[in-house]
Amino acid sequence: MSDRSSAPGGLALIESLVNTLDIETTADSLGTADNLERFGITEADLPRARELRESLRAALLAHAGHAPHGRVTPLGELLARAPLVVAVDARDGAAALTPADGGPLLSRVAAAVAEALVAGTWTRLKACEAGTCHWAYYDRSPAGRRRWCSMQVCGARAKMRRYRAREA
Repeated sequence: MSDRSSAPGGLALIESLVNTLDIETTADSLGTADNLERFGITEADLPRARELRESLRAALLAHAGHAPHGRVTPLGELLARAPLVVAVDARDGAAALTPADGGPLLSRVAAAVAEALVAGTWTRLKACEAGTCHWAYYDRSPAGRRRWCSMQVCGARAKMRRYRAREA
């Protein structure tokens, strides 16, 4: 849905995971063969991956100042279960949180959130305010106040609805 480039760094993983569900059509592509491979999950992992996806969507809606789209497990509860280790580079001493145990999806998401927190980019990943969309997008606007995934689609629809309401 978005007309912009994907999010930077590990946030691209989160953005692509959230965007496996098209809320308007209810098309869920998370269980496709391509996405199972892409996210490193099995069909047995799908319920937990969907729970993670919707908890992420709720956090991204909060980044944009919107209420959650439904009852979800708080993201912090899910990420607390993620096995992470602190990896220190022997050459320069740089440290980073990295997924343990071969990098299950939950750990990769947790590491991406931690990386984005350090970089100051976590709150720039948002969900579109349009109730029929909630698509994840990375807000590259200078003030960080973008509201829609696409000005050409969701933004234009919202502005047209407001215009018609004023004219009525």
